[in-house]
Amino acid sequence: MSAVRIGPYTLKNNLILAPMAGVTDQPFRTLCQRLGAGMVVSEMVTSDMSLWNSRKSRLRRIHKGDPGPRSVQIAGGDAQMLAAAARANVEAGAQIIDINMGCPAKKVCNKAAGSALLRDESLVQDILHAVVGAVDVPVTLKIRTGWDRANKNGVTVAKIAEQAGIQALAVHGRTRADLYTGDAEYDTIAAIRQAVSIPVFANGDITSPEKARAVLQATGVDGLLIGRAAQGRPWIFREIEHFLHTGEHLPAPSLDEVQGILLEHLGALHAFYGEVMGVRIARKHVGWYLATRPGGKEFRARFNALQDPQAQHDDVAAYFQERRQSLGTEDEQGVAA
Repeated sequence: MSAVRIGPYTLKNNLILAPMAGVTDQPFRTLCQRLGAGMVVSEMVTSDMSLWNSRKSRLRRIHKGDPGPRSVQIAGGDAQMLAAAARANVEAGAQIIDINMGCPAKKVCNKAAGSALLRDESLVQDILHAVVGAVDVPVTLKIRTGWDRANKNGVTVAKIAEQAGIQALAVHGRTRADLYTGDAEYDTIAAIRQAVSIPVFANGDITSPEKARAVLQATGVDGLLIGRAAQGRPWIFREIEHFLHTGEHLPAPSLDEVQGILLEHLGALHAFYGEVMGVRIARKHVGWYLATRPGGKEFRARFNALQDPQAQHDDVAAYFQERRQSLGTEDEQGVAA
């Protein structure tokens, strides 16, 4: 596949970490980019700048040392507020502004933001023109295929976006009403790809290298956004990239490598958020890493009671040591048999 360009930026590959609130913070973005993501996008930041003084909002924004190109996703339903938020983020170091019209969460949609905007095409147009006109960096857009199955206007919105100067478009293959249920519909994404000449990225249910190849073939898109499948598995990007180039699977990461990645992630969370918040946020990430591993459920129950960074670090190291010992025992039993 040819290299993907967003404005002046050529991505190192066509695999992008999808923005996820409460997940794609700086530690996770940095890790995913190191493990093969061609670009990463920040968590969704509200366009209401009066809320930016909270610690939560400050941590969600761009930080010194973030890998480039630095893309920030903004959300809201007022064109002028979004334009002002875009300007402020660029001043703070954002190199790409991404507008969220894809989030189906009620607390976002009830404020006429996220995918709720898809119901009002004239407002979509106003917002896109306002934001593109407000900044001198590329503006990208994330949408769904429509509001509900009777109102799939993704193609129309994509054309509005291209005319407004949007430089790339990500499409989650579900309507707002579908939330995250059912199968992603790739036929609508294919129709959107055919309707515009800007880069289009597919999103939704891309959970394996084979699925990635199938979605690229079915839709003809320029790249893929990977979200939930990267939780607890940030190496999925290098696995997909290797498979797309060679048709062969990379070996799964060794127990030692998974331990190293997880402990690195843990340390970065503690350093970024501070002791109390870092310990709390680490719990969900560790749960994702170990969800499908032997004894993971029991470990998680114990781990979630821990209150300080060193105890978390030691407990994770002990878990992997136990796994190595049990694998050694299994090997010995296999030899004896």
